[in-house]
Amino acid sequence: MSENDAEPWEYTLYIPHDPRSVTVCRRALRLILAAHELPHLTEVAELLATELVGNAVRHTKGPAALGLRWAGGILRIGAWDADPTPPTPPLYTPTDAEEGRGLELVRSCADGWGWHALNSTGDNGKYVWCELASA
Repeated sequence: MSENDAEPWEYTLYIPHDPRSVTVCRRALRLILAAHELPHLTEVAELLATELVGNAVRHTKGPAALGLRWAGGILRIGAWDADPTPPTPPLYTPTDAEEGRGLELVRSCADGWGWHALNSTGDNGKYVWCELASA
């Protein structure tokens, strides 16, 4: 059976507004990918999850969540937060900048990314996601 034929699965890890939550999410992601025999995605997936969850914790005030979903050979990594403000990647960030490169990194390392409000009024925040194909 190929990875594309594997049963779909989904995990959600709700986290408090605490910078240490980023490390917890990274470690949980590593364990989940190992359990589902997807270690070849771990390095890039950890980087992407760190950026998404780090932004949720750094730029909002409430709780957040890491979402992972596998279906059809694609890993979707997402971060929910309670702030409806859209993510805005900078138009230009110098390569030696200490901050502000996260969404550019997601855009360049993922096979796709995006975001959406969780309801029409934005009261439930937003979900920022990216995808990695297994091949």
